[in-house]
Amino acid sequence: MVETTGPRPRPCTVADLVEMPADGRRYELLDGMLLASPPPGFRHQKVVLRLGALLDAACPDEFEVVPAPFAVRPSVTEELQPDLLVARRADLAEQHLPVAPVLVVEVLSPGSRHYDLGPKKAAYQRIGVTHYWVVDPLVPGLVVHEPGDGGEFRVTAAARGAEVFEARRPFPVRVVPAELPPRP
Repeated sequence: MVETTGPRPRPCTVADLVEMPADGRRYELLDGMLLASPPPGFRHQKVVLRLGALLDAACPDEFEVVPAPFAVRPSVTEELQPDLLVARRADLAEQHLPVAPVLVVEVLSPGSRHYDLGPKKAAYQRIGVTHYWVVDPLVPGLVVHEPGDGGEFRVTAAARGAEVFEARRPFPVRVVPAELPPRP
């Protein structure tokens, strides 16, 4: 174990994000820690586009479907940018969402898998997201997480390939994972 003396670096804040270069990376804050993700690839973006269109077509008027980049900013040391989010229209500000989205969707890519399934998942749980969907475009598959009795996310549904996922919450929508990735 390495011990250090002297002051610890201060946590990053939303104000620090303004200083980040416009280099195509997605910059996020996770409890004051800066995360930088490389730009997503073609397969990732096609999945986001197709799933976003499905959600938007089924979305009731009280909700909005918003693709990245759009900030979920519940505090000055937390700013997350899910691939897709569904929020109550009344909760949205012009530049960010100051409260937990109703639904967060993350599409896995090699550079994001660790964070999407670990620290970001924990952050979404902590801020009160009630529906967390993880899409793996390589399988293709969809795993649905919702809070259990203790508040911790648990898997409540999953679909792979041509299996149909019929969501009831936050609103009815039919998703077939095999229809999301681009054709080979």
